[in-house]
Amino acid sequence: MAEHASVQYETASGNDLAQHEATYQGFLQFVKWSVGATVLVLVLMAVVLV
Repeated sequence: MAEHASVQYETASGNDLAQHEATYQGFLQFVKWSVGATVLVLVLMAVVLV
């Protein structure tokens, strides 16, 4: 039968907390602007279409 070698997992070396924080802040900005744009579109649809 075939031998199944053990899986070796590598961990990230170093501390990249600053990069994680920057990515999270970018995500929050994206969510904030997406929600704002969605609300704006819905309000405009309510005004124009109704």
